Amino acid sequence: MYLKEFEIRWSDVDANRHLANSAYLNYMSHTRMAVLMEMGFDQKTLSQHEIGPVVFYEHIYYFKEVFPGKPVRVSMEIMGLSEDAQFFEFHHNFYNHKGENFAHCEMMGAWMDLKTRKLTGLTDVFLKRFQDVEKGEGFRILTKEDTRKFTKKPKNLIS
Repeated sequence: MYLKEFEIRWSDVDANRHLANSAYLNYMSHTRMAVLMEMGFDQKTLSQHEIGPVVFYEHIYYFKEVFPGKPVRVSMEIMGLSEDAQFFEFHHNFYNHKGENFAHCEMMGAWMDLKTRKLTGLTDVFLKRFQDVEKGEGFRILTKEDTRKFTKKPKNLIS
């Protein structure tokens, strides 16, 4: 499991004076990119291969408020990958300075070809990097069906 520590900044706090929803999203995104960079998916490499990660959804479960003054840690675990790593599922947990879990997130995403703007699997070089990384307990092989939250597309407001 990968852990990244954050100081809660003034801009991370909402009107209720606790950690804002947007800060949770930013901390998770930063943690994911730190893990990917350690795996060799840095900006230069992503640019050279013209690929980028996209988020399908992030489901956050809040257990307890957290306030400025003490650092927080955010974990990331790889919980699912499709065989070509086109689709991925990561889980994040948030821990206070005492190690208590105060939030959990399940996120799913995919890799996009930045030329065609379509989803794509990874080349063997990148695929090997995912295969060599520790997986979370309960890891599973994903299919396209695992990425669909809705069984049918919601209707548009305007026809």
